Amino acid sequence: MSAVGAGVGNQLVSISPDELKFTFELEKQSYCDLKVVNNTENHVAFKVKTTSPKKYFVRPNTGVVDPWDSCIIRVTLQAQREYPPDMQCKDKFLLQSTIVPPNTDVDDLPQDSFNKDSGKAIEECKLRVTYISPSSAQANSTEESLKDSQLSSDSTHLALQRLKDERDTAARQTKQLQQELEMLKRRRIRKSDRGFSFTFAIFVALIGIMVGFLLNLSLTSPSTE
Repeated sequence: MSAVGAGVGNQLVSISPDELKFTFELEKQSYCDLKVVNNTENHVAFKVKTTSPKKYFVRPNTGVVDPWDSCIIRVTLQAQREYPPDMQCKDKFLLQSTIVPPNTDVDDLPQDSFNKDSGKAIEECKLRVTYISPSSAQANSTEESLKDSQLSSDSTHLALQRLKDERDTAARQTKQLQQELEMLKRRRIRKSDRGFSFTFAIFVALIGIMVGFLLNLSLTSPSTE
């Protein structure tokens, strides 16, 4: 099976992948999915043709895609009894597309919908076919898995590094807040000490004044004989 890859873009539709790849094994079927995307605000009809219709099973081979919508076409390679020379394939596919009236059903398409002689604007996209051996398909799958694993590892590393940076930033901010709180505490203690010393000085001065006043009273009071 072929994954959806780079696409072929026309004015009406985009098709991906740009070639049909089949894992070729004797007496076994293989398939490839095509994605057809309608790039317009119109309803677009399509038809798939091939140079070897007996070798391939295409569903759907004809359809209508709504505006800005898409559909998947599955092309199945029938089981073959012998290998092609050098695993080379000369088969070709052709996808035709044309604008149709809104709400057109695929069963209602006229017979000449994809006939160029009808005067309609018909776009065509040619797709070639490639056969790959099971070992090559496995190698490609392994390579893709390794790439995905590497991407996942890189993403994990970046996420961990980002978390570490955020943790270090939070630690620095916490330390800075602690230092600022310590400075505020020291300032409060200093202010409290200054207030206590001033109050104590006033208290001592008042006591001194009262003691002096009492002494003066005792010295000036008349003595009794």
